[in-house]
Amino acid sequence: MEHTALQGLTVLERGWLSSNNLLIHAGPGEAGAVLVDTGHVNHAAQTLALVQHALAGQPLRSIVNTHLHSDHCGGNATLQRAFSAPLAIPPGQAQAVHTWDEDALSYRATGQRVDRFAAQEVLAPGQPLRAGGRSWQVLAAPGHDPHSLMLFDADAGVLLSADALWGNGFGVVFPEVEGEPGFDDVAAVLELIASLPVRVVVPGHGAPFTDVDAALDRARSRLAAFRARPERHARYAFKVLVKYHLMELGSLPEADVLPWARATRLPAGLLAGQGGVDAALADGWCQARVDELVAQGAAHRHGDLLVDA
Repeated sequence: MEHTALQGLTVLERGWLSSNNLLIHAGPGEAGAVLVDTGHVNHAAQTLALVQHALAGQPLRSIVNTHLHSDHCGGNATLQRAFSAPLAIPPGQAQAVHTWDEDALSYRATGQRVDRFAAQEVLAPGQPLRAGGRSWQVLAAPGHDPHSLMLFDADAGVLLSADALWGNGFGVVFPEVEGEPGFDDVAAVLELIASLPVRVVVPGHGAPFTDVDAALDRARSRLAAFRARPERHARYAFKVLVKYHLMELGSLPEADVLPWARATRLPAGLLAGQGGVDAALADGWCQARVDELVAQGAAHRHGDLLVDA
């Protein structure tokens, strides 16, 4: 996307296994560029190559994570080894990173993989970030993830929204999957975005966009549907977790989906919420979600295998 507000920024638009990466090129007097989010561990070598090409010999001063889901921080270890760049993360999970608590970091609960990394700095809401000759406001964006951040350059009207706002919705509201309230936080963040003089949004997934009002309307409509029927969000979340697992592996025997879901805390909780003690009901619910992924074109069957699409 060509937009004057994005001058000096390189948006590396990725797929859905890896989040987008944003490279903020060094401004006058700055020691190097800043990279926002590093994608998934499966794509770490590709991310490194893309970032090296975009840098064109410029040093990388630091790496910033908007939040610590595996699709946003999976390249941290690889890029830190390559560039010796310090990493800044949201403060709420700094201790969990220090001790590498995979339960607190959600990796065990979601069944997702991340190479262990170390953080040298925290980036707290309200703390200014100077990068690319711009002053970025660090904004709390709970909802999708309680610790998530957004970055906003008010002068140029550029919002790095992570998974708080996409062109067509927002990310799974993981607190709700955990049995905690999260929809109100999503609503509050959408209203925060609406209050800002945003000209262009660089989302965590998908292409940058300028029709912010339309995107907010779509997000509000989606949120209203989830609030009215929480089971709809549960179905969506379960499919996302299965699809993400499938993207990591490429394919797996379809018969392995249910055992994986039962052995992994977050999908297991969703199964229990739908089937309760009735195992057959929960099994049928799981199969229905797999059938929906296939019908939607997000997966396909090849014999006994479920294959990513």
